[in-house]
Amino acid sequence: MRQQTEAWAARADLAQQALVERYWNAGIGMFDIETPCPNGECNTIFHYWWMAHAVEALTDGLERTGDSRYSGLLDDLYEGLLRRNGGAWPNALYDDMEWMAIAWLRAYNATGTEKYKEAALLLWEDIKTGWNEHMGGGIAWQKSQLDYKNTPANAPAVILAARLHARFGDQADLDWALKIYEWQKNNLVDPASGFVWDGMNRQGDGAIDKDWAFTYCQGVYVGAALELHRATGKEAYMQDARRTAGAAARRLADPETGLLPNEGNGDGGLFKGIFVRYLAQLALADPSRGGEPGKLVAGNADRLWSEGRDAERTLFGPNWNEPPGDTVELGTQISGILLLEAAARLEAAELAGRTEATV
Repeated sequence: MRQQTEAWAARADLAQQALVERYWNAGIGMFDIETPCPNGECNTIFHYWWMAHAVEALTDGLERTGDSRYSGLLDDLYEGLLRRNGGAWPNALYDDMEWMAIAWLRAYNATGTEKYKEAALLLWEDIKTGWNEHMGGGIAWQKSQLDYKNTPANAPAVILAARLHARFGDQADLDWALKIYEWQKNNLVDPASGFVWDGMNRQGDGAIDKDWAFTYCQGVYVGAALELHRATGKEAYMQDARRTAGAAARRLADPETGLLPNEGNGDGGLFKGIFVRYLAQLALADPSRGGEPGKLVAGNADRLWSEGRDAERTLFGPNWNEPPGDTVELGTQISGILLLEAAARLEAAELAGRTEATV
């Protein structure tokens, strides 16, 4: 019975092992951006935010297993990323920095390593400079385009600020989270449905990119609402999370199978992994202990493992309904790992619930 109920943990272990065996490049202290990558020749671009999610994936493994191999890799990756970024953490993109700060804050909470905390706090100070009054507020997407505001730069900032408040107790961080969330909800969430729009004023015309329907945007808004529910206890935030999750499922998932869409390689290859991470958190936070968000995560994990996996290499592409080709990008591999780790967390909660019921 125990072996059966922990199937997703074992599968997550295999995927994490493939991440290290097929992507880790000890010479640069980072993951290659695709496999195969002979002699590191694929690493022509520094995918800063992919690496932030690699930190998250490793932290998932560490939290689930307590295995020191994850903490060792986190330390190596920290040093490799810092070198690759020129000895400092900030960069030109506010959303990228938010993901890196979220990742190192999680790693700090898991390990107690002081330099991870310092990285998160340093990045947060830089991120706050992105807030300005173009479009009535909000954090800019990038430093060279301060009047373009989008969900990727604002909802993760809420997650970060709320988690900083939860960890260190600074009221100013919660105030930031509340302010950013209010702007996000008022400007980039469809009041009729709860579906989250991508951004506004991208071309300087004030227009909202309502046709850019990405799983990523839904996931980060669900995550932001959940963090504020935890911080304040207000049911309205939980209702926001449920509403957006439901709207996203109806619009983006296949109505018959529940399969989430293929959003391509490149940055899009990571989008679904972020969505299912926060769907799983919603499932765990919801009193119904799962419900529709949990079913959507579990269904996609089942499909990925049965249809979307390269079984020999344990690799995942952008389509969770078919195996990847010969070359597999780091982003889609991490996305698959985030899905399996999310399924493992739901599995562990279900097992714990059954155990509690028999005590």
